[in-house]
Amino acid sequence: MNGNDARPGEAIGRVRSVNVGRAREVDWWGRTWRTGIFKEPVEGPARVEGVQMSGDEQADLSVHGGPTKSVYAYPWEHYAWWRETLDPPQSHVVDGPGAFGENLTTTGLLETEAGVGDLIRVGSALLRVTEPRMPCSKLGLRFRDPLMTRRFHEAGRNGLYFAIEEAGEVSAGDPIVSESRHPIRLTIHEIVEFFTGRDPDPEVRVRAAAHPALSTSWRDWFSSAA
Repeated sequence: MNGNDARPGEAIGRVRSVNVGRAREVDWWGRTWRTGIFKEPVEGPARVEGVQMSGDEQADLSVHGGPTKSVYAYPWEHYAWWRETLDPPQSHVVDGPGAFGENLTTTGLLETEAGVGDLIRVGSALLRVTEPRMPCSKLGLRFRDPLMTRRFHEAGRNGLYFAIEEAGEVSAGDPIVSESRHPIRLTIHEIVEFFTGRDPDPEVRVRAAAHPALSTSWRDWFSSAA
Protein backbone atom coordinates (compact mmCIF):
# COMPACT_ATOMS: atom_id res chain seq x y z
CA MET A 1 0.00 0.00 0.00
CA ASN A 2 1.43 3.38 -0.95
CA GLY A 3 0.38 6.94 -0.22
CA ASN A 4 -1.61 7.19 -3.46
CA ASP A 5 -3.81 4.22 -2.54
CA ALA A 6 -4.09 4.68 1.23
CA ARG A 7 -7.44 5.28 2.87
CA PRO A 8 -7.82 7.77 5.74
CA GLY A 9 -6.50 6.26 8.95
CA GLU A 10 -4.34 3.71 7.17
CA ALA A 11 -0.62 3.35 7.90
CA ILE A 12 1.59 4.14 4.92
CA GLY A 13 4.99 3.93 6.59
CA ARG A 14 6.95 4.07 9.80
CA VAL A 15 9.45 6.29 11.58
CA ARG A 16 12.82 4.59 11.58
CA SER A 17 14.60 7.29 13.57
CA VAL A 18 13.93 10.65 15.24
CA ASN A 19 16.93 12.99 14.91
CA VAL A 20 17.70 16.37 16.46
CA GLY A 21 20.69 18.66 16.85
CA ARG A 22 21.61 22.10 18.09
CA ALA A 23 23.35 24.59 15.84
CA ARG A 24 27.13 24.48 16.00
CA GLU A 25 30.09 26.25 14.44
CA VAL A 26 32.19 24.23 11.99
CA ASP A 27 35.34 25.21 10.12
CA TRP A 28 35.30 24.37 6.42
CA TRP A 29 36.79 25.88 3.29
CA GLY A 30 38.68 28.55 5.20
CA ARG A 31 35.74 29.97 7.15
CA THR A 32 33.53 29.22 10.12
CA TRP A 33 29.96 28.15 9.41
CA ARG A 34 27.06 28.03 11.87
CA THR A 35 24.84 25.10 11.02
CA GLY A 36 22.17 22.84 12.45
CA ILE A 37 22.58 20.10 9.85
CA PHE A 38 24.26 17.68 12.26
CA LYS A 39 21.42 15.55 13.65
CA GLU A 40 21.67 12.54 15.94
CA PRO A 41 19.05 9.88 16.74
CA VAL A 42 17.30 10.28 20.08
CA GLU A 43 15.71 7.66 22.30
CA GLY A 44 12.17 8.10 23.51
CA PRO A 45 9.58 10.59 22.30
CA ALA A 46 10.39 14.06 20.95
CA ARG A 47 7.86 16.87 21.23
CA VAL A 48 6.70 18.42 17.95
CA GLU A 49 5.17 21.82 18.51
CA GLY A 50 5.03 25.31 17.01
CA VAL A 51 7.64 25.38 14.26
CA GLN A 52 10.15 22.77 15.43
CA MET A 53 10.96 19.59 17.28
CA SER A 54 12.15 19.70 20.88
CA GLY A 55 15.94 19.61 21.14
CA ASP A 56 16.36 20.74 17.55
CA GLU A 57 17.61 23.99 16.08
CA GLN A 58 18.05 25.57 12.65
CA ALA A 59 20.90 28.02 12.20
CA ASP A 60 19.78 29.95 9.11
CA LEU A 61 16.07 30.67 9.35
CA SER A 62 16.06 32.35 5.94
CA VAL A 63 16.25 28.94 4.26
CA HIS A 64 15.37 26.43 7.00
CA GLY A 65 12.68 26.14 9.63
CA GLY A 66 9.63 28.32 10.02
CA PRO A 67 5.97 27.43 9.61
CA THR A 68 6.29 25.60 6.28
CA LYS A 69 9.61 23.86 7.01
CA SER A 70 9.20 22.85 10.64
CA VAL A 71 10.00 19.14 10.34
CA TYR A 72 12.17 17.57 7.65
CA ALA A 73 11.70 13.92 6.68
CA TYR A 74 14.01 11.83 4.53
CA PRO A 75 13.29 8.30 3.25
CA TRP A 76 15.56 5.54 4.52
CA GLU A 77 15.02 3.87 1.15
CA HIS A 78 17.38 6.43 -0.42
CA TYR A 79 20.29 5.61 1.88
CA ALA A 80 21.30 2.44 0.02
CA TRP A 81 21.44 4.37 -3.26
CA TRP A 82 23.68 7.03 -1.71
CA ARG A 83 26.00 4.41 -0.22
CA GLU A 84 26.41 2.88 -3.66
CA THR A 85 26.82 6.25 -5.39
CA LEU A 86 29.23 8.08 -3.07
CA ASP A 87 32.89 7.25 -2.61
CA PRO A 88 34.62 7.11 0.79
CA PRO A 89 34.80 9.08 3.00
CA GLN A 90 31.50 10.64 1.91
CA SER A 91 29.74 7.26 1.76
CA HIS A 92 30.49 6.65 5.45
CA VAL A 93 28.30 9.61 6.39
CA VAL A 94 25.22 7.64 5.33
CA ASP A 95 25.94 4.66 7.56
CA GLY A 96 23.20 5.78 9.94
CA PRO A 97 20.05 7.95 10.03
CA GLY A 98 20.15 11.73 10.24
CA ALA A 99 22.90 12.04 7.63
CA PHE A 100 20.98 14.56 5.52
CA GLY A 101 19.95 16.72 8.45
CA GLU A 102 16.49 15.19 8.64
CA ASN A 103 14.38 15.13 11.79
CA LEU A 104 12.54 11.99 10.72
CA THR A 105 14.16 9.12 8.88
CA THR A 106 11.19 7.26 7.43
CA THR A 107 10.23 4.13 5.56
CA GLY A 108 7.27 3.95 3.21
CA LEU A 109 6.75 7.68 2.65
CA LEU A 110 8.38 8.59 -0.66
CA GLU A 111 8.36 11.84 -2.62
CA THR A 112 6.33 10.17 -5.38
CA GLU A 113 3.51 9.53 -2.91
CA ALA A 114 3.56 12.57 -0.62
CA GLY A 115 1.26 15.29 -1.93
CA VAL A 116 1.35 18.95 -0.96
CA GLY A 117 -1.38 19.61 1.59
CA ASP A 118 -1.73 15.97 2.62
CA LEU A 119 -2.28 15.50 6.35
CA ILE A 120 -0.12 12.83 7.97
CA ARG A 121 -0.37 11.54 11.54
CA VAL A 122 3.02 10.66 13.01
CA GLY A 123 2.85 9.49 16.60
CA SER A 124 0.38 11.87 18.24
CA ALA A 125 1.36 14.82 16.02
CA LEU A 126 -0.54 15.88 12.91
CA LEU A 127 1.74 17.13 10.12
CA ARG A 128 0.98 18.69 6.75
CA VAL A 129 3.16 18.06 3.68
CA THR A 130 4.39 21.43 2.38
CA GLU A 131 7.36 21.33 -0.02
CA PRO A 132 10.59 19.56 -1.03
CA ARG A 133 13.92 20.30 0.57
CA MET A 134 16.17 22.31 -1.71
CA PRO A 135 19.87 21.70 -0.90
CA CYS A 136 22.18 24.46 0.29
CA SER A 137 25.92 24.71 0.91
CA LYS A 138 25.58 23.24 4.41
CA LEU A 139 25.02 19.83 2.85
CA GLY A 140 28.49 20.06 1.31
CA LEU A 141 29.85 20.91 4.75
CA ARG A 142 28.12 17.88 6.28
CA PHE A 143 29.72 15.56 3.72
CA ARG A 144 32.96 17.56 3.43
CA ASP A 145 32.34 17.61 -0.29
CA PRO A 146 31.76 20.91 -2.16
CA LEU A 147 30.01 18.96 -4.94
CA MET A 148 27.47 17.33 -2.61
CA THR A 149 24.88 20.06 -2.99
CA ARG A 150 24.89 19.59 -6.76
CA ARG A 151 24.83 15.78 -6.41
CA PHE A 152 21.80 16.02 -4.14
CA HIS A 153 20.07 18.43 -6.51
CA GLU A 154 20.65 16.15 -9.47
CA ALA A 155 19.63 12.96 -7.65
CA GLY A 156 16.01 14.02 -7.20
CA ARG A 157 15.91 12.39 -3.77
CA ASN A 158 15.05 15.50 -1.82
CA GLY A 159 12.90 14.42 1.08
CA LEU A 160 10.02 16.60 2.24
CA TYR A 161 9.07 19.27 4.73
CA PHE A 162 6.10 19.32 7.06
CA ALA A 163 4.19 22.05 8.81
CA ILE A 164 2.91 21.20 12.29
CA GLU A 165 -0.88 21.21 12.34
CA GLU A 166 -1.32 19.68 15.80
CA ALA A 167 1.38 19.36 18.45
CA GLY A 168 2.28 15.91 19.70
CA GLU A 169 5.07 13.45 20.38
CA VAL A 170 6.97 11.36 17.87
CA SER A 171 9.13 8.30 18.52
CA ALA A 172 11.14 5.82 16.46
CA GLY A 173 8.84 2.99 15.44
CA ASP A 174 5.71 5.13 15.25
CA PRO A 175 3.46 4.42 12.27
CA ILE A 176 2.99 7.10 9.62
CA VAL A 177 -0.73 7.33 8.99
CA SER A 178 -2.56 9.01 6.12
CA GLU A 179 -5.27 11.25 7.58
CA SER A 180 -6.37 12.95 4.36
CA ARG A 181 -5.18 13.77 0.86
CA HIS A 182 -5.45 17.24 -0.58
CA PRO A 183 -8.01 17.33 -3.43
CA ILE A 184 -5.48 19.01 -5.74
CA ARG A 185 -2.86 16.35 -6.29
CA LEU A 186 0.70 17.70 -6.50
CA THR A 187 3.47 15.42 -5.32
CA ILE A 188 6.83 16.45 -3.96
CA HIS A 189 8.42 14.47 -6.79
CA GLU A 190 6.51 16.47 -9.42
CA ILE A 191 7.73 19.76 -7.94
CA VAL A 192 11.37 18.64 -7.98
CA GLU A 193 11.19 17.21 -11.51
CA PHE A 194 9.70 20.44 -12.87
CA PHE A 195 12.09 22.67 -10.92
CA THR A 196 15.16 20.81 -12.19
CA GLY A 197 13.87 20.69 -15.77
CA ARG A 198 13.86 16.90 -15.89
CA ASP A 199 10.12 16.90 -16.55
CA PRO A 200 8.84 20.39 -17.44
CA ASP A 201 5.20 19.27 -17.65
CA PRO A 202 3.13 22.46 -18.16
CA GLU A 203 0.19 20.86 -16.36
CA VAL A 204 2.33 20.57 -13.21
CA ARG A 205 3.13 24.28 -13.45
CA VAL A 206 -0.57 25.16 -13.64
CA ARG A 207 -1.46 23.00 -10.63
CA ALA A 208 1.48 24.28 -8.58
CA ALA A 209 0.98 27.97 -9.37
CA ALA A 210 -2.57 27.82 -8.01
CA HIS A 211 -2.15 25.26 -5.22
CA PRO A 212 -3.51 26.79 -2.00
CA ALA A 213 -1.39 24.53 0.24
CA LEU A 214 1.89 25.42 -1.48
CA SER A 215 3.92 28.28 -0.01
CA THR A 216 3.64 31.72 -1.61
CA SER A 217 7.28 31.68 -2.69
CA TRP A 218 6.84 28.39 -4.53
CA ARG A 219 3.57 29.51 -6.16
CA ASP A 220 5.25 32.71 -7.31
CA TRP A 221 8.15 30.74 -8.77
CA PHE A 222 5.81 28.45 -10.73
CA SER A 223 3.83 31.46 -11.95
CA SER A 224 6.98 33.09 -13.25
CA ALA A 225 8.07 29.85 -14.95
CA ALA A 226 5.33 30.20 -17.55
